[in-house]
Amino acid sequence: MGGDAGTVILIGGAFSYRKFPKMVELAQQLADEYRLTVINYDRRGRGDSSDSPGVYDVENEIDDIAALIEAVGGSAALFGWSSGAGLALLAAASGRVPGITRVVAFEPPFVVNSENFVPPADLHVKLHELIAADRRSEVVRFYMTSGMGMPRALVAMMRFTPFWKSLLATSPATAHDWAIMGSYMRGEALRAEDWNGVKVPTLVISGGKSGDLLRTAARAITEVLPDARHIEPAKLSHNPNIGLLTPPAGEFLTENA
Repeated sequence: MGGDAGTVILIGGAFSYRKFPKMVELAQQLADEYRLTVINYDRRGRGDSSDSPGVYDVENEIDDIAALIEAVGGSAALFGWSSGAGLALLAAASGRVPGITRVVAFEPPFVVNSENFVPPADLHVKLHELIAADRRSEVVRFYMTSGMGMPRALVAMMRFTPFWKSLLATSPATAHDWAIMGSYMRGEALRAEDWNGVKVPTLVISGGKSGDLLRTAARAITEVLPDARHIEPAKLSHNPNIGLLTPPAGEFLTENA
């Protein structure tokens, strides 16, 4: 879908994929209301994208973003959601994707202290074992509880929801999400030197209805980025009302259009 106000690439998080309903809704609203050309793609191992089992390296996903930007003419903004926001920021920090013009980072799940939840540092060991054995239900449960800090009872209830099948389908790709975020989820403060390469204007969004971990993470990354601002709409959550998320993102992405 396309418009004349610039191009933005949407980058989903764990368990997300190109046809995830809220990603589709976000793409449509950014195109219709802000005249943006929106690229909504499947990250590795999701939807229509293939994967290389056992190979989980954030550099490969940065290369994917670079290829997308080249394909759309060499220039695009990035909108990342959750671990997708972490990927967008790492791509901008890498210095290997010069065509990035702006970044919107919606609730990147950095864990910067030990007050709430800290995943085990060796989470990848069991995660990779479960994925290799194709034990998808266990992957979903393990990643959501040990990687995301969700209550076990809530995850157990998800088995009876209509979207459980999509969780199973995308579960092997969680290894990519951990490759992106694992180093920044150890309960340690973010270091400015890791993010000095993000030279482009960045909008960090968190929701007033989200948990303390995500809200703290948003403030922490904003403080160490060279050119960033942070907003926190009161009624927004990590499972957002797209009608509340689109306006600040769309306005930021089209500021100089």
